[in-house]
Amino acid sequence: MAKIVDGCTDTYEDPKPAWRPRKEAYIAHVARAPASVRLVSAADKLHNARSILADLRSLGDDLWDRFTGGKDGTLWYYRALVEAFYEAGTNAVAEELDRVVREIEVLARRDPRDRQGQVGERG
Repeated sequence: MAKIVDGCTDTYEDPKPAWRPRKEAYIAHVARAPASVRLVSAADKLHNARSILADLRSLGDDLWDRFTGGKDGTLWYYRALVEAFYEAGTNAVAEELDRVVREIEVLARRDPRDRQGQVGERG
């Protein structure tokens, strides 16, 4: 169990390395990690992605302020994770993560006024 948890951790360094290189290293690691590590990592990322999706629906773009990578970096990270999981061999958890990430991508790229019914209205 400890090896699985260790395999799901992006760093133990303190202070942590810069965000983007740390995430790139984690993506490269997870793509070649044992199946047990990939499964737990994908389950953890799925939980996080579902939370992001729920918060995006209620908070809109203000949500991205809480992420070090911001909107673009966070979207990149989750899409890259999905691709890494698929590269290593898919499973139901990775497939559900892909579906949730796609939904986040759609909502994140929509004009915020769409959610308020303002875009396209003629008056």
